[in-house]
Amino acid sequence: MNIAVNSKRPVNLDLRTIKLPVTAYTSIAHRISGVILFLFIAGLLWMLDTSLSSEAGFEQVQDFLQNPLAKLVVWGVLSALLYHLIAGIRHLVMDAGIGEELESGKLGAKIVIVLSAICIVLLGVWVW
Repeated sequence: MNIAVNSKRPVNLDLRTIKLPVTAYTSIAHRISGVILFLFIAGLLWMLDTSLSSEAGFEQVQDFLQNPLAKLVVWGVLSALLYHLIAGIRHLVMDAGIGEELESGKLGAKIVIVLSAICIVLLGVWVW
């Protein structure tokens, strides 16, 4: 006995070829930035603690941050922090009942991407 499958079910389940809306990309990026922050916050706190402990500790952190790879990692972590902050503000605004409709949600997601890109570029200029 073959039972017909409902034709309204999704046919393409390959995640690499599914076209997601802009809101999905911003949501996924928000989660990824949160994981990055969770993983690297200990290193940032260590650098802060070391730099505040003594003058020698400050110089140690300053020397560490002269390495281009260290600058790249710090820029990446701070970029994740900026994106997470901006996307989090969007979520707070939506929790207040603003921008919950489909079109305004898409607009909000695009604004998050543009503001984050601008802030991340400015952060890169500041770090380098």
